[in-house]
Amino acid sequence: MAENTNNTAALTQQWLTEIQVIKEQMAQLQHERDTAWESAQKWRQLYNTEAEQRRTDTQLSQQTIASLKAELHKLQGLEVDTLAAGTPVAIQQEIEQLKSVEDLQAKLIAAIKERDRLLQALKTEQDNHAQSRNSLTTALGDAIDSLTRERAGAGGRGAGGQGAGEQGSRGAGEKLQ
Repeated sequence: MAENTNNTAALTQQWLTEIQVIKEQMAQLQHERDTAWESAQKWRQLYNTEAEQRRTDTQLSQQTIASLKAELHKLQGLEVDTLAAGTPVAIQQEIEQLKSVEDLQAKLIAAIKERDRLLQALKTEQDNHAQSRNSLTTALGDAIDSLTRERAGAGGRGAGGQGAGEQGSRGAGEKLQ
């Protein structure tokens, strides 16, 4: 009977020890969960800040595009106000000063050269704009890839911590049997 009491006391002590170990593991897992939650909150805030910056950049780019389109229309002579107003007085006076076909040809050559120069300037501006757009797109892609890698790295560490806790629980269960 004394032996049975000693066995019961030993089993009770073993159970109490096991319960204490499980409580400690649970506290550790809760701490890891809280840490992971704080990290997730931090990343959400960083993501939201980045997204807001990208929205602002997009809005500024759209305004720039609209401005460049308006300038393009103006350079091409398609501005509505100019078309509606007809031929300005200064142009009429310039035409009246032309006395011969040669003067008209010289004026036409000068106008064509100026048009070509403006078209080249427009093409250069469009190329620069395309390059800026590509650079911004690449930077955004790199930022997203970096964020994805960071999230994948943070997720891997959290899963490893839980796996260790589960293994500890199995180890404790094996002691009982």
